[in-house]
Amino acid sequence: MAANRTVSTTRTSPKARPARAAATAEKVGAAEAQEIEATGHYVSAQMCGSEVEIVPSGAWRQSSMRKLKAGDMDGFMEDVLSPDSYDLYLELDPTNEEINAFMEEASEAAGESLGKSGGPRASSRTTRRR
Repeated sequence: MAANRTVSTTRTSPKARPARAAATAEKVGAAEAQEIEATGHYVSAQMCGSEVEIVPSGAWRQSSMRKLKAGDMDGFMEDVLSPDSYDLYLELDPTNEEINAFMEEASEAAGESLGKSGGPRASSRTTRRR
């Protein structure tokens, strides 16, 4: 019979955050600090001729994706755009075509592809007929 091994994992308590995160939390509140940490990096893209900043698609939260799938475009854009860019988005009031063009450009700026899978490739082997 094999001996049982106990594997312990170390969990970091919320109090063991780095000093920078704690200082940020004191200034803007804990929830806002987490959001800043999560969405602190943006890429630039053009929306209706204006430059806006968007979080790269690989960093979108699942809650944001649920908003997009549910058709809550304003809620989704509020999550993925910088605060200034979200205000500009509301001013511009883009059409669906303009949103599609923006999303394509934003994904290219981030170096990622949004839902464009190449699909399976044809086999390089030939099959023998009987």
